[in-house]
Amino acid sequence: MAKEGAGGGPDWNGLLKWSLAHGSDGTNPPRALSEEDRKWFMEAMQANTVDVVGRMKEIAQVMKTPDDVLQSHGVTPENIEDMLDELQEHVESIDMANDLHSIGGLDPLLGYLKNSHAGIRAKAAEVVSTVVQNNPKSQQLVMESNGLEPLLTNFRSDPSTTARTKALGAISSLIRNNQSGLAAFRLGNGHAALKDALGSDDARLQRKALHLTQYLLNNKADRNVAEKIGLPNQLIHLASSDDSGVREAALGGLLELARDKTPAARNALPDQDKLKDVLKSRIEGISAMDADDLQAAREERQLVDSLWKECYGEPSSLREKGLVVLPGEDAPQQPPPDVVGKMFEPPLRVWAVPRPAPAEDPDSGSGKKDPPLLLGP
Repeated sequence: MAKEGAGGGPDWNGLLKWSLAHGSDGTNPPRALSEEDRKWFMEAMQANTVDVVGRMKEIAQVMKTPDDVLQSHGVTPENIEDMLDELQEHVESIDMANDLHSIGGLDPLLGYLKNSHAGIRAKAAEVVSTVVQNNPKSQQLVMESNGLEPLLTNFRSDPSTTARTKALGAISSLIRNNQSGLAAFRLGNGHAALKDALGSDDARLQRKALHLTQYLLNNKADRNVAEKIGLPNQLIHLASSDDSGVREAALGGLLELARDKTPAARNALPDQDKLKDVLKSRIEGISAMDADDLQAAREERQLVDSLWKECYGEPSSLREKGLVVLPGEDAPQQPPPDVVGKMFEPPLRVWAVPRPAPAEDPDSGSGKKDPPLLLGP
């Protein structure tokens, strides 16, 4: 019998004591193990070893199962979303992400992007984003499976704003540093979809669209398309948004355009009067902030000052007022903060690290969720 803790689970305290007693730190010789201790140790370890590949194969099998069969087994859309949550945790490991295709899980995952339930479409896009982020191999596999097409469709026209936003996040991860993905995005009229998203009244969707826009502005071809369809004027408009994240991302995009001094870019910011009015308004708003708000607006302060200097060849009045760098702050490095970089920070791809339990939803009426129901043989 394996020794158990008070709660009926593995006796972790006992395992620690055993390890300390039987291990060798170079000063004490290792001790021989009794058969009982050896058996207990193996059972304790095996009880907490998850067969991740096996579990992913089970999830893949469920994703391949027709909806009517799942329903007949009592599997609900919420069960599927929980299952996709679990899959997302597994594919944070880049090795597991790359294995998803080989075990037959990638194509059914992409199929969920067309599911009739918005929550499943959104969660599937979130998993795809994790699979491809900073992962050239999986980016290629998703492109070969035609995964960009349903993502673009959902981004353009999904009735659920959450599903649209998650699809955009997956597109951003898929085409970043991926030339074939970027080319397919252009052919799929992705820039027009971005323009539409920037005109949304949802701040989260606007922020994600702005982050991708700023990334694309680093490329001359995409910058030319952006100028032709009027994205610079949208950025000027969004620089006065009530949402601080939207303002910062819009200012970052404008700064990217302003720094392009090539002759072809002279008309990148056509409405200079409107831009100057927006910047003056932001300077007034920042000047009226209290100490806490000024701290929170650090990136915006630096972006406004840098943009003013790029456009008008002199520091903004924020610098004269001492509001670009507050007492105790480090001077901003050049270039100013990389607003878009946050969007593409790599996730922690270490599935073996213990994760803190998520906070319980006070309205859910329950604690930790049971594992999602899977079909039997």
